Amino acid sequence: MNVHVLVPAAGSGSRIGGDIRKQYLELGDQPVLVQTLSRLAALPQITAIHLIVPEEDVAFCRAELVDRYRLEKIGGVIVGGAERQDSVRKGLEACGAASQDVILVHDAVRPFFPKDQIGPLLQLAAVEGAALLAIPAQDTIKEVFDGLVRSTLDRRLLWQVQTPQAFRCERIREAHRRAYASGYVGTDDASLIEWCGWPVAVLAGHPHNLKITTPADLALARALLAAGEVSLT
Repeated sequence: MNVHVLVPAAGSGSRIGGDIRKQYLELGDQPVLVQTLSRLAALPQITAIHLIVPEEDVAFCRAELVDRYRLEKIGGVIVGGAERQDSVRKGLEACGAASQDVILVHDAVRPFFPKDQIGPLLQLAAVEGAALLAIPAQDTIKEVFDGLVRSTLDRRLLWQVQTPQAFRCERIREAHRRAYASGYVGTDDASLIEWCGWPVAVLAGHPHNLKITTPADLALARALLAAGEVSLT
């Protein structure tokens, strides 16, 4: 069984502010995206990593990221789509994975994913068809409509989803095919599996597996790194 990682990084990164996309901002001594890709490449289970970026970034990523930092296991730099779901679908079409392989989808700006959970996550996906990392909700969550509380949700049933998410290749390809044909747009890849009526297993993630989306996220990531709370290796 081969494991192909899809890293969609075709978004504008507008929430971070400034002229530089969030995945190219510095964390430690390298861009966030390079830190994420290097950490993935160090995993012995990974066969190939496929980076998905905007068309105008392809040459830059090949020269200034893949070649400059000598990134390993990069199977290709793929042109993404208008939305994240489009980018993942294009990655599935271009990555060359076989139907029995496992696909790992990971956010480009989550450099602190728990390495010790990747093996169990892949095994769970191979058995169940789909699996993801998540952490239990810590705060009270309320459903609000038109500025008024409609209900208080049962926190015991709520989990905050992270990436990586792992799938048997034939299952996630079929889910994306059906979603594209029907015009369905999910909030993540696992939601497409759910929409098809197939199970998704959950494995405990880690609170430090943060997604660097805002300036505050980047500041927190740098602070955690400086304090020794997280590692990029």
